Amino acid sequence: MLEDRTLAGLPATPWPAAYPKGYAVVDVETTGLARDDRIISAAVYRLDARGEVEDHWYTTVNPERDPGPVWIHGLTSEALEGAPLFAEIAEEFAARLADRVLVAHNAVFDWQMIAREYARAEREAPVRQRLCTIALAKELALPLPNHKLESLAAHFGVVQQRAHHALDDARVLAEAFRPSLRAAAAGGVRLPLLECRPLTEWSDRPVPRQQSGGYRAGSWRASRKRPACPHPNPGRYEDGKRLKQGMRVAFSGDTSTDRELLEDRATEAGLHVATSLSRLTSLLVTNDPDSGTSKVVKARQYGTPVVDEAAFGQLLRDVEPADGR
Repeated sequence: MLEDRTLAGLPATPWPAAYPKGYAVVDVETTGLARDDRIISAAVYRLDARGEVEDHWYTTVNPERDPGPVWIHGLTSEALEGAPLFAEIAEEFAARLADRVLVAHNAVFDWQMIAREYARAEREAPVRQRLCTIALAKELALPLPNHKLESLAAHFGVVQQRAHHALDDARVLAEAFRPSLRAAAAGGVRLPLLECRPLTEWSDRPVPRQQSGGYRAGSWRASRKRPACPHPNPGRYEDGKRLKQGMRVAFSGDTSTDRELLEDRATEAGLHVATSLSRLTSLLVTNDPDSGTSKVVKARQYGTPVVDEAAFGQLLRDVEPADGR
């Protein structure tokens, strides 16, 4: 039996043997959200099997390009000029990730940015599994108003000092992850672990320059004509059920995963990617359901189901065939 208690007022319980032996809580700040954007700072809090902090590490990184939304992360070109290149910190970063589960808030984004940087450096990140704290919060049914990091922190009484600073965001997440992990252990909750598949090769695409010379939220991309979906529309998505091939899915707002990649995944799963929202739309994917975009406004009018990017990623793992088999 454990000496400590998993939650105040709860008896100590045996720690699940199937749980990982260690975690690397990670946060990266980047020049943007697209596949060609770069990491400009990274932080890692290493935790033991029970979520206790072992040590932490932080570095800035020279992205060799415009730093992006400085008003968010605060890192200017001047501040990053003397920072090491990613290839120069790759070995130390890898040592802090090795043999641990990567934990992050919207982990698919942090993992993809890390994997791309290692592929550029012609190396492989030593990460085999990741855990998204958004997915864990949902497994625990935490009563959060939304799944932003600040909401998770407030739920556990963690004080955030410098939002969008990699070191402080990683600290906040580590402090919120510890009670989440213990609550999961106390309740016998299976951790939502996902496999990480490293990239083995990389080719950068030219980064489009903004005419104003600065960064703008959102990036231009040419529209792509997709083949018609071969499956009939089975109707709206129902909460708690599986997506079904043929469902019409629309996207609104910024996504952590490059939008084209996200749309490709949906198309490959047999879904109909819609460029607009109508009464026939089965589901709207957005990370900001309170925004005033035309798609979000129409979704409210039509009662269209709405999920965030992390939830959609989970749903894509098990799409029901069109024939129902």
